[in-house]
Amino acid sequence: MEHQLTIYNTLSRKKEQFIPLHAPHVGMYVCGPTVYGDAHLGHARPAITFDILFRYLTHLGYKVRYVRNITDVGHLEHDADEGEDKVAKKARLEQLEPMEVVQYYVNRYHKSMEALNVLPPSIEPHASGHIIEQIELVKEILNNGYAYESEGSVYFDVAKYNKDHHYGKLSGRNLDDVLNTTRELDGQSEKRNPADFALWKCAQPEHIMRWPSPWSNGFPGWHCECTAMGRKYLGEHFDIHGGGMDLVFPHHECEIAQSVASQGDDMVHYWMHNNMITVNGTKMGKSLGNFITLDEFFNGSHAMLTQAYSPMTIRFFILQAHYRSTVDFSNEALQASEKGLQRLLEAVDGLDRIKTSAASDVEVQSIRTKCHEAMNDDLNSPIVISHLFEAARIVNNVLAGNNKLSEADLKELKDTFHLFLFDILGLKEETGSSDGREAAYGKVVDMLLEQRMQAKANKDWAMSDKIRNELTALGFEIKDTKDGFEWKLNK
Repeated sequence: MEHQLTIYNTLSRKKEQFIPLHAPHVGMYVCGPTVYGDAHLGHARPAITFDILFRYLTHLGYKVRYVRNITDVGHLEHDADEGEDKVAKKARLEQLEPMEVVQYYVNRYHKSMEALNVLPPSIEPHASGHIIEQIELVKEILNNGYAYESEGSVYFDVAKYNKDHHYGKLSGRNLDDVLNTTRELDGQSEKRNPADFALWKCAQPEHIMRWPSPWSNGFPGWHCECTAMGRKYLGEHFDIHGGGMDLVFPHHECEIAQSVASQGDDMVHYWMHNNMITVNGTKMGKSLGNFITLDEFFNGSHAMLTQAYSPMTIRFFILQAHYRSTVDFSNEALQASEKGLQRLLEAVDGLDRIKTSAASDVEVQSIRTKCHEAMNDDLNSPIVISHLFEAARIVNNVLAGNNKLSEADLKELKDTFHLFLFDILGLKEETGSSDGREAAYGKVVDMLLEQRMQAKANKDWAMSDKIRNELTALGFEIKDTKDGFEWKLNK
């Protein structure tokens, strides 16, 4: 049952059963960031989506080689074939070596990913480290007659390719539409056709990122890196290629064309795409300037935010929607996610306080099965979360004395929470600093609240209220219980 995973294949536009080419091995390639600025919420989404897939495939017993690239050269402004390289532009503005810019933002990207509990990929290749492989790819496409050289640059001949194959099969466009929507840009005169895309660009004198090639000193086109690196690390045919839906065209469409033009067929078996994060219905993106970086979420420093949101709140917020649906950012939605996650984590803590009975009067065995069914249905994380909320409701009912739970069922609930909440959805308890100071703070709060109980016992209401009010002002939430008190710090 657990192994009937189905995933939506963008190429066939339907859900298909996942059958790896070389089980138990799975090859997965995901487009990583172009590192010229800080990662924002839009970058967190593919990272988290494919992290879930990586975790779930591993849980199913597959040995996954997960390749996620770093684009550090060749990605020009507006995803065009003319203009300045995004990394080089940032380097020029900051008066830095381009690789300083790359290193700085790669380090920060890794830090954000670690905060979001996104597992590192098996291999993280850089485009600039695979220029030779990209030159070889361009040579193969030229030799097969699907590219031409023009003034030191090499362009992919889309019209010629489309006679033999279908350019546009991933995005569902036909070539006439592509020709009508391709912008006329300065310098496109060296192309035979405005839809042709660059495989190699001759560097203008001011272009600092350049390498020698048979055609000119220059740099590879943006689309070449993924085809070349995917093939190098995963072979001529591999299982899954993922990325954001905004990459379907032109990036992934061009990747398919490069693959077919160089080796005769598409390398990729399943194409998977996550949908966009939107702000008031518009895509969040660097080009639109409406983005909020992950750091700004974590410290609450952006004007559109009413508070700071922890990395796990962000992760939970993204997982509460199916990866193929859009997620509209709002403070209200994030606050609801924060409360929802808190409820689940409190239920997990509550499991340790349950006193078991000889027999259960609630049914918990099916929760794990339902969670697996939801994951197998194209990674339906919101449905998994709804089953975990059901489990949390059972925990709270047992704690309130409304239901009974046997030892075996308590273990089953613990195992189910651990497997789905922590291992597969990748959420975790956020405790802040883990160097013992946290525990010491807790003891101090307990001590104060014990003094408050003493004050109440002595009918010293002024002292009792003073302790409560001052702790509340510091952000502590205090709840009196029949056994004493409970407290938590609202971040």
